[in-house]
Amino acid sequence: MRKSVLSSLAQGAASLAFGHLLALVCLVSGLAVTSAGQAQEAVLPAASSPAPGVAASAPASPARKWMRVPRVYGRLGVKDLGLVINLDDPYSVQVGGHYAKARQIPEDQILRVRLPVKGALTRGEFEALQAQIEAFYGDRVQALALAWRLPYAVACNGLAGALAMGFDEGLCGHSCAVSRRSSYFGSAATRPLAEHRMRLSMQLAARDVEGAKALIDRGVASDGTLGLRGGLPAQVHFVTTSDAVRSVRQQLFPPEGKVAQAGLDIHLDQADALRGVDRVLIYMTGRAQVEGLSSVGFLPGALADHLTSFGGRLDDPYGQMSVLAWIEAGATASHGTASEPCAHLQKFPHPQALLLFYAQGATAIEAYWKSVAWPQQAVFVGEPLAAPFGR
Repeated sequence: MRKSVLSSLAQGAASLAFGHLLALVCLVSGLAVTSAGQAQEAVLPAASSPAPGVAASAPASPARKWMRVPRVYGRLGVKDLGLVINLDDPYSVQVGGHYAKARQIPEDQILRVRLPVKGALTRGEFEALQAQIEAFYGDRVQALALAWRLPYAVACNGLAGALAMGFDEGLCGHSCAVSRRSSYFGSAATRPLAEHRMRLSMQLAARDVEGAKALIDRGVASDGTLGLRGGLPAQVHFVTTSDAVRSVRQQLFPPEGKVAQAGLDIHLDQADALRGVDRVLIYMTGRAQVEGLSSVGFLPGALADHLTSFGGRLDDPYGQMSVLAWIEAGATASHGTASEPCAHLQKFPHPQALLLFYAQGATAIEAYWKSVAWPQQAVFVGEPLAAPFGR
């Protein structure tokens, strides 16, 4: 199955080196790449609102072709995942208990902490949490499920980004700046901590406890359900909206059409919102608010996100739609940013990387993390171990 996915989608198994993929992303996002491979910041509009003088029409479609990603063998499993529960948060206690039972997480992989229930931790609060995680887990687990909705940030950093790459205080003075590069982006790694010294994390976040339990159950139910011979195809919707700034990822969309060997049907939609679509595996768009989600039929294990500035703020997204709306609508994982990222493509999931790694059998946490080149401001929400193409 994994060989056939790469053969069909990527036209061969040759790897695309990180530097080449970064160069591609830099080129289309308005960054120059020097001969030494260093990204240089260009003047970019904020992702929070369309730039002055930008027309409301969708950008012109570029020539489309499939990118290549490394062939990956294996994925993260229960033995690789730590579960962190906040004893001072009733939501966390209930959701963490449900997740431990649903995924059969051993007691020695469950860390119980005490954290303030608020959007952003201070640096001191974060360092105390980080010290507890390092002392308890050491090198035993590669990734973490954080059983809470709040906190999601450390000052301007996403909590996930800070845990994996260290807190970047300098970024808070200019959150639109180029941020730290993830060596895990686009890689063939199956053990991120051991191979890249990055402990990935994803939050089991929803609007309420019942929503989080439903999210968890969808993730568990998704395992091994797609890419089966004779099965109905999963629908992948890459959407270009009339918001030109937030639709910048359309330059990275693949060709449209059926990929029979992988059981996928790729759609390149021109719409501000999809309505009445079913069997949706991926819904990727660019809007501050996405309407019509109640009419979308998501498959268990679905990934969905919208490029906007504050979708990752889980308490106050400044009037924009939170990623929690995707979870409420039936998605199993999503991504947003905790502070103004500007329209850097590297700070958002790369559409083809997300799809290609997921279709190889990666878990939701791996597919999302491997698709974001600069994840310092990232907020990853969902059920980490969901693996609909896993075998």
